[in-house]
Amino acid sequence: MNKTKLFLPLLLLLSGCSNFLDVQPVLQVDEQRAITSANTAEVALNGLYNRLGNDNYYGSNFPALSYLSGGDIQWTGSQGAPQEITARKLTADNGYVSQAWQGIYQTILAANYLLEAVPKLTDPLLTDARKGQIQGEALAIRALAYFDLARGWGGVQLVLKPTRTAADNTGIARSSLADTYAQVLADLTAAEPLLTATTNRNRVTRKTVWALRARYHLYRQEWEQADAYATKLIDDATNYKLVKPYSAFFANNAVNTTESVFELAYSNSFKNGHYNWWLPPALSGRREWAPNAQLVTLLNNPAIGGNRSAVIGQTAAPGNLWYGKLYYRTPTGTDPAYLIRIAEVYLIRAEARAKLAKPADALADLNTVRSRADLTALTSTTTPSTDAILLAIENERRLEFAFETDRWFDLIRTGRVATVLGITDANKYVFPIPTSEILADKALTQNKGY
Repeated sequence: MNKTKLFLPLLLLLSGCSNFLDVQPVLQVDEQRAITSANTAEVALNGLYNRLGNDNYYGSNFPALSYLSGGDIQWTGSQGAPQEITARKLTADNGYVSQAWQGIYQTILAANYLLEAVPKLTDPLLTDARKGQIQGEALAIRALAYFDLARGWGGVQLVLKPTRTAADNTGIARSSLADTYAQVLADLTAAEPLLTATTNRNRVTRKTVWALRARYHLYRQEWEQADAYATKLIDDATNYKLVKPYSAFFANNAVNTTESVFELAYSNSFKNGHYNWWLPPALSGRREWAPNAQLVTLLNNPAIGGNRSAVIGQTAAPGNLWYGKLYYRTPTGTDPAYLIRIAEVYLIRAEARAKLAKPADALADLNTVRSRADLTALTSTTTPSTDAILLAIENERRLEFAFETDRWFDLIRTGRVATVLGITDANKYVFPIPTSEILADKALTQNKGY
C-alpha cells in the first residue's frame, strides 16, 4: 500500500462530515479529536459507508474492473486505462486498478480506526450494545473489502491497525490467498454475534453477514456452508423475496425492496458515479460503458433473457445506441449500488446444491430466479447432469447481474475464463498490484506476469 496516499486524516475518510471538525490540509490528524464520543463515532461510521460507496470502490472503479474484464461490456470512450482492460493488456500503471486498490484500502483503514477507538470510549450515550453494533459493522465491511482484494488481486497485505504515519504498516509481506480469505472469515465470524438480526438494507446487520458468508463459502467451494447460510436468508421470506417483474427492484425509483439484502444509498451530495458511464449524453451521461452486441441479443431474446430486457435501452435514430438502464435516476447519481440481492442468494444455493449432488433442489432454486424473469422451468430432461445445471446457473448469473460486480469473478472462480473468454494465461486471472504501491513499500511484491 502507498502509505503516503492512504494515510489520510480521518475527516478525509468521512466525506461530507466536516461540520464537526475542520479539515486539516496535512497527512496527520490528532485521533483524540476524531473519535472521542458517541456522536463522532456515529459520524465515523457514516464515513465508513461513504468509503464503501466512493467512486474508487463500489461507486464506480471496482465494479468497472469486473464489467470491462468480463467480456459483455464494451468501452466506447478514448481513455487508455479502460481500453487496456477490454483489450486484455492490463498494466500495473492502470488508473482503474490503482484507484480501486486505494479505495478498498481506504475503506479498510476507516474500519480500523473505528475498531480501535470505539471499544475505548466511555460516553454514557454509547451503550455496550451500540458499541458492539458499530464494531460489527466495521468488521463486516472490512471483511467485504478483503474479500474483494482477494478475488481481485489474490493474497494481499493484511493491515489490521490504523495508519497514522507514513511509516505505519509498512514492511508487511503479502499474505497467501488462503490467509487473506481466512481474515475475511475471521472478521465475519467476529461480526456476527455483535450485530442484531434485524432487516436493514442500507446497513450491515447479522443477516447481511449471513449473505456475505454464503458468498464467501461459494468462492471457497465450501458447499454445505454456502447452502446453510443462503438458506438463512431464503427462509426469511417475509423480509427477503424476489419482486416481479425483474425490473421492479430498480425501476420507478424503487429503493430497499424485498429483493435487496444490501444496497448502498446515494444522494445529491453523495453521488453514485455509475450513471455517468452508462447513460447516453441525451440522458446526462457519457455512455462509455455499454452492453456489447452479444449481451444485447441475449437480453432481448425472450427465451433466454425473459423480461430482463428492461435493464437495457436504446437511443433514438440515427444513433440507435444500446445502453444500460440500471443507473438512470433524476437527480443523476442518486441510484443505489446493489451489493447483494436475494436473487444471488438463490443462485448461490442452487450452485452449492448442484455440487452436493442435489440436482432437484438446485433446479428448484434456479427456477425460482427464472420464473421471476418469465422463463420456462428447467427440468431433469433439459438439464440432465450436474455440469448442465452448473452451466445453466452460470448463464443465469450472466444475465441476472449483467451490470453488477459479477461476471469476471464468476468466470475466474469456476475455472471457465479460458473456455469462455479465451484467456489462457493464468497470470491474467488477477489484477496487477499498482506500481505506485510497489515503489512505496519494498515488502510488497508484484503479481506474476506484470
